[in-house]
This record gives sequence, structure tokens and C-alpha cells, in this order.
Amino acid sequence: MSYLGTSSGPTTATAATGKELLNDVTVNNPPEDSVSDLSFSPTQDMLAVASWDKKVRIYDIDPYSGNNQGKAMFEHEAPVFSAQWSIDGTRVISGGADKQVKLFDLASQQAQQIGVHDAPVSSVRYVECGPTNAQVVVSGSWDKTLKYWDMRAPQPVSTITLPERVYSMDTTQKLLVAGCADRHICIVDLNNPQQLFKTYPSPLKWQTRIIKCFPQADGFAIGSLEGRCAIQYIDEAKQKELGFVFKCQRKVTNPPGTLGSRTNSNSESDIYAVNAVQFHPIYGTFSTAGSDGTFSFWDKDAHQKLKSFPNVNGTISCTGFNRNGSIFAYAVSYDWSQGHMGNRPDYPITIKLHPVKDEEIKQKKKK
Repeated sequence: MSYLGTSSGPTTATAATGKELLNDVTVNNPPEDSVSDLSFSPTQDMLAVASWDKKVRIYDIDPYSGNNQGKAMFEHEAPVFSAQWSIDGTRVISGGADKQVKLFDLASQQAQQIGVHDAPVSSVRYVECGPTNAQVVVSGSWDKTLKYWDMRAPQPVSTITLPERVYSMDTTQKLLVAGCADRHICIVDLNNPQQLFKTYPSPLKWQTRIIKCFPQADGFAIGSLEGRCAIQYIDEAKQKELGFVFKCQRKVTNPPGTLGSRTNSNSESDIYAVNAVQFHPIYGTFSTAGSDGTFSFWDKDAHQKLKSFPNVNGTISCTGFNRNGSIFAYAVSYDWSQGHMGNRPDYPITIKLHPVKDEEIKQKKKK
């Protein structure tokens, strides 16, 4: 495995100057507690936001000005951990600590429970399964299962038992990947959704925080507590050739050669959790963000950091690109990385919309 910026020479990232975030737009009427998930509609410029305040809020976003307003809201009986859109953009699905899976219809403004687990639901996704592309909702839970719901029956159409609790899950096309407790990574081929395709331990040493599938569905990224991200391919030969691990959410506290550094050539770092990874829908480049309060854009194929952004004065709990990648949303809110002691009453809770420039996110031409 190699590290970003070491296998192919140093990176040429554009350094943060402090001006990059001046045009970011604040979302009006944000949640009243930590933001746990956010996702843009695949068909229109609308943003769904899940929060610890037990609510899912849906915002209308003007893609040109960033002007925004609340469109709808529905509630769970406990903190909501996941909120995602249906494939056609007409409905939002959600899951949370009340163990419920809910579906909200935008047209009727009605929410209904479509599923339930034996423990909190950490992740929900809308998927197409099998050769007929049957549309179902899949939910991952701390009860160590994945369950598929067809939205018309109270019982799941199928259940997969996993080795541990689901902490994060993502899908693209026919690929589903779940990151579980004790570093288990579980892969499902949605052409055969009723069984596990492959399981193996995470290449990262600490707890998985986020799983995100590549747009091409040939692999996925894993972010963990240790401030590192792994780029993983499904095909073993491809993984051997192209897979790697890199450091991201780190803050150098002892530059090389300074008094107190371990050696004259090594620097020391404060290490922060990687809370969010998102792939750009057009260019396939991606972002990382986390407890250090920064986000960066990367090119995995060139092993290159494209752009660093300045600290946003609070942990970044989740992020998302809109359907054409022109907006990057990031939530600044407490991520519980320092336990309940770190959750001060004055901790910021805000969602920002960053207008994405091509020079920040597009692959750089090889010299």
C-alpha cells in the first residue's frame, strides 16, 4: 500500500488562503442538535438533513445564488442517523435510534413507517435489486443485520445477518458495502442481494466511521477514527495494483526539526476522525472531512490532494455534493468524538453551501 503524495512524488495541492469559504452560504433554520446525515436529491436541488433533534428537514436550494428555504419536515421518536433520497427524487427515507425506517412522500407531505429493527438504524439507502431492478429500501442496523423493505409490507422481504453492528453503509449501482464494528467490511452484490459476496477486515486499524462507494461501483473508500482513508477495489488484482491508504484529517503539531520532535526528520500530528467522504458526481474526485474542522478535495487516480480548505471552527459531521457537483454542503456540528463532555451549549450547529469551482475539484492535467 502507498500513501497519497508519497508513491508518485509530492502532492501539488492548492494551499488554503482563508478566502475560499467567504462565499459559502448558510442554510436557514438549521437543526437544533447535531447533524448526522445530509443528502441532495438526484433529480432537483433539494437537501435532506437528519439530526439528533429527532427531525428530518428538507430544504429547497437555488443552485445559482444558494438562497434556500425549508420545504418540509418529519419526525422520528429519537435521534435520526440517516436520511437519503429515492432514485426518482420524490421521497426521502430515514432511520434512527428509535429503530424505525421511515418513508416521507414529498407530494403528500406524509411520513410512514416501512420497517423496524431490533436496535438503532445507522444507515438507509434506496436500491435496485436483481435482474429486474426491483426498487427496495435497504437498512443497516446495530442489530447486526441488513434488511430489505418493499414499502408495502411490514416484514422485510429479505434479511442478511452480518458479523457485527453496522456503523456505515453505502451503495452505487449494484454494489453495497457495509462497514461494521470490529473493522468488518461486508460487500453485497445487489444482483444477488440475499447473501454476502465478500467479507474481510478493514485495512485501517481503528473503527470505521464512513464508507463511500466509487461512482463506477468498482470499489469504495473507508474513513476511520485514525485520520486515514483507504481506497479499496472489489477486484483483487485491481486492489493490489491501485489500492492504497493515505492520511487526511491530521494536524501537524511539531514540524520536522522543531524542539521536542521525535527525530529531526519526523513531524508529530494530532489525529482526528474522518467523518465524511463524498465523490464528485461528474469528475469522480472526492472530498474528506472530519473532527479537525477541515475538508479537502482529492484525486485518487493521480494520488493527489487537489485543494485544502481552512478550518471552519467546529467539527464537520457530514457532507454532500448536489447532483451536478456545483454545490458542496457541509454540516458544522458536534460529532461526539470527545464524548458528552465536549458538547457545549454554545457549540455551532450550521450547514454551509460551498460553490464548487472546477479548479478546486477537477483532475489536474499531467505535466
